[in-house]
Amino acid sequence: MITELIPAINTIITFGLESGLTINKSDRDKLLEKSLVKIYSLYFDIQYDYDNTDFGEDQEYRYAEIRKNIESNFPDFGFYKTIPDLMDLDNKDNFGTGDAADDLTDIILDLLEIKRRIENNSLNDGLWYFEFIFSGHTRQHLIDLLNYLKQKD
Repeated sequence: MITELIPAINTIITFGLESGLTINKSDRDKLLEKSLVKIYSLYFDIQYDYDNTDFGEDQEYRYAEIRKNIESNFPDFGFYKTIPDLMDLDNKDNFGTGDAADDLTDIILDLLEIKRRIENNSLNDGLWYFEFIFSGHTRQHLIDLLNYLKQKD
């Protein structure tokens, strides 16, 4: 699993750590989508032994810098409509607004912390954090972004 996880993370975080990448739009979107699906798939294979070590504080990453790079690499990313509660079939007027650049920024922030924990704390700590953050945060951004990528083309 780890042999697939780190390369998938590295591919995605590149879009937020570097600006002005020279990948054509079609290849760029396909590479992003493929890597997001890989991360999603790997979530179901997480196995770890809980690491009870106190590793200290998480690293702070800069949202604004990552988002700026994403906007440079995906200038066509924009807002989209969301449905807050898909199961509420009677409410036909309740919509929200999503932001593809924000989705990718949040995904990258989560992946950076997973990678940092794997590389600096322990594999078990990184995989625990992957399971923890993915189920409560990353997954929704990933689903929304994949849906956005599908709908915009």
